[in-house]
Amino acid sequence: MSSVRARTALGATLVVALALVVAGVALLGVLRGNLVDQAGLQAEVTARSVASQIGNGTPFARLDLPDDTEEHPVQVVDGRGRVVAVGEDVQRIEGTGSPGTRPVAGGAAGAVGEVSEDVDHSTGEVTVDGETAAYRFAAVEVAGTTVYAGAPLAAEEATVAGVRDAMLAALPLLLLVVGGVTWLVTRRALKPVEGIRREMAAITASEDLSRRVPEPATRDEVARLARTTNETLAALEASVERQRRFVADASHELRSPIASLRTQLEVGAAHPELLDVPGAVADTVRLQQLAADLLLLARLDAGERPGAGRVDVAALVRDEVTQRAGDRVPVRVEAAEGAGVDGSRGQLARVLGNLLDNAQRHAETAVSVAVRREGRHVVLTVEDDGAGVPEPERERIFERFVRLDDARSRDEGGAGLGLAIARDVAVRHGGTLRVGRAPSGGALVELRLPAAR
Repeated sequence: MSSVRARTALGATLVVALALVVAGVALLGVLRGNLVDQAGLQAEVTARSVASQIGNGTPFARLDLPDDTEEHPVQVVDGRGRVVAVGEDVQRIEGTGSPGTRPVAGGAAGAVGEVSEDVDHSTGEVTVDGETAAYRFAAVEVAGTTVYAGAPLAAEEATVAGVRDAMLAALPLLLLVVGGVTWLVTRRALKPVEGIRREMAAITASEDLSRRVPEPATRDEVARLARTTNETLAALEASVERQRRFVADASHELRSPIASLRTQLEVGAAHPELLDVPGAVADTVRLQQLAADLLLLARLDAGERPGAGRVDVAALVRDEVTQRAGDRVPVRVEAAEGAGVDGSRGQLARVLGNLLDNAQRHAETAVSVAVRREGRHVVLTVEDDGAGVPEPERERIFERFVRLDDARSRDEGGAGLGLAIARDVAVRHGGTLRVGRAPSGGALVELRLPAAR
């Protein structure tokens, strides 16, 4: 059964059927118990009436027993288990513990005594004028004798049977109503889901990620599902568009150095004396760096996570600056000890290298790097005394292939990927990367990472 509506309707019907059966059995049990108790009360009243006569000294032969034997059969048994009085036309009694139904000879003497407050109840059968029926007996003791009086259970049995038959007759109709209502309600509730499914199938077939699924006006789970689906489609559309721009920008960036390198090689092949070897090497290095940046971005987009090693940021800064002996502007370092973070040393070194390259590209006379501990974070700042970054552009510079001075950046080998890579790595390490204004007027780039535990 593949339909959700059918499974829901069947499940609801089975649950309601089980509940009704349990409730019906309980109801019949309670009803039967109440009717039996009423019959027992009637029998007790009759038994006490006869017992009062015995207690007042009335002889057994002169007891005023109920005339309606079928409704109130009575039997009196002495201390030795002999029947000393019985209702008229009573042929057989079962359930009183007495073997006989006829008074014994010599049982004419009565007795005097108080009627016991205790009452014992039992269920048995009585045959009157050849007809046998079930009765509820009440036993009351008085002056060494026991008075048994019965009340018929025929009304109880008829009432219980009537209620049972009515419930059995109504049960199928009620279950049919429950199943039908559940089917209709489930169909109405799932109608928006079917609309979402159809639209998603259309989007998949058309590959048009700008389309959105219909959102119901309700505030239930289906509406939240539709909103979440649209949010997912929006994120997917943005991701695909970002990848398209990335491929287009990467193709554009690769085209220029490849074309320049090809031109130089063709000129060199035709005129060896005109071959610009340093220029060809520079273009090759630029291609190598661009390919490495693109590969790193591809790994980051694929969800690559940093390692679980501990990195001493102060030592990392000193090592990186020491290796940059050919920088145009000397780098001043202020690194506090004990500034450790969890992550990938290689990726964090790449971030620091990109920040230093950016500072060297724009600095006039000074570049400084500082590392400090602030609470649960390690903060690394790179500052230069260049022209700085205009406030409206301070977020845009972290986008891929963005260069504020496009011609100058291309001439110096920049592709606009350094800061984008730095921010992606920072985010994957649980940190942040932002740019502000340095006291000297230049750019102040701050990398904030969670300190190692």
